Amino acid sequence: MSKRDYYEVLGVERGASDAELKKAYRRVAMKFHPDRNPDDKEAENRFKEANEAYEILADSQKRAAYDQFGHAGVEGQMGGGSGGGFGGFSDIFGDVFGDIFGGGGGGGRRGGPARGSDLRYDLELDLEDAVRGTTVKIRIPTLAACDICHGSGAKPGSSPQTCATCGGAGQVRMQQGFFSVQQTCPKCRGRGSIISDPCGRCHGRGRVEETKTLSVKVPPGVDTGDRIRLSGEGEAGPDGGPAGDLYVQVVVKEHELFQRDGKNLYCEVPISFAAAALGGELEVPTLEGKVKLKIPAESQTGKLFRLRGKGVAPVRGGATGDLLCRVVVETPVNLSGKQKELLQTFASTLSEKKNAPRQTGWFEGVKSFFGEMKL
Repeated sequence: MSKRDYYEVLGVERGASDAELKKAYRRVAMKFHPDRNPDDKEAENRFKEANEAYEILADSQKRAAYDQFGHAGVEGQMGGGSGGGFGGFSDIFGDVFGDIFGGGGGGGRRGGPARGSDLRYDLELDLEDAVRGTTVKIRIPTLAACDICHGSGAKPGSSPQTCATCGGAGQVRMQQGFFSVQQTCPKCRGRGSIISDPCGRCHGRGRVEETKTLSVKVPPGVDTGDRIRLSGEGEAGPDGGPAGDLYVQVVVKEHELFQRDGKNLYCEVPISFAAAALGGELEVPTLEGKVKLKIPAESQTGKLFRLRGKGVAPVRGGATGDLLCRVVVETPVNLSGKQKELLQTFASTLSEKKNAPRQTGWFEGVKSFFGEMKL
């Protein structure tokens, strides 16, 4: 095998960190691995060269000797290092693919026990409660840590034993040819420990099904789609791991009078024909009570009246919205004979151009439309 400079083999500077060495080695080893380059003697030699370079440079003592004396300082030291180098072809894939298969070069489970699952609860609110804010109690079915074994799964007075198959790592290495990948330990199923004397309540699971009651404070101004996070109120983690979170999803129910659009409220206000024609004053509802709304004479259906500050104060801050009232002129029904007679007399006094300009304009538009059509 050629005796090129080990730093040159891996393509790194002499002052490269351990992480940079490892990254460079992975890149070169993956490129020249014999399985990817069958019957290519040159690629196989380059792979062996990279393996040798990394084994020396990954060991701090060997690296120091190499930096001072070159290849002469590390002659006869191949294959005996303990500084994280790979002893052969098979070990590279345990390291390169460790993140994918849950293993890696570190040995042992990463990060301790897993975190519990997050939960979601759909909370229906009346519009009034959503606008003003409220506090509600909810009941949540969940998995909680067993109060007898405190999540360990073992009977009080005993404790889980380290799995002899995986040595507590929760992973075992399976080797086929050059490949060495890590899989979940079939004995402990990834826990890293065996419970020989399980807890009588949770039967070794460490968690039990419970329904808990929580008090949820809903801030003023929430709307459909907003979420309230309750940290640590989700499912308890397995093996005593931390609990997940609970997300309360807000759903605001439809209101019989008001529709909401962001921070504004809308409502329809029916008014009589006489009030629309002559004008007047009427009471309209708001979420804070009734207020008087002045209707000017000759108001038409669809006219909007804005009541400032009678809407919603946004949950994330900002100015309070408005209440927009849309008037709807109501045609009188169930007329008596006398009322019909009075209306007919009234109608006979009306002038279309003077008293009904919109109607006159509409009819003129219709005549113009049909006059331009070529039949």
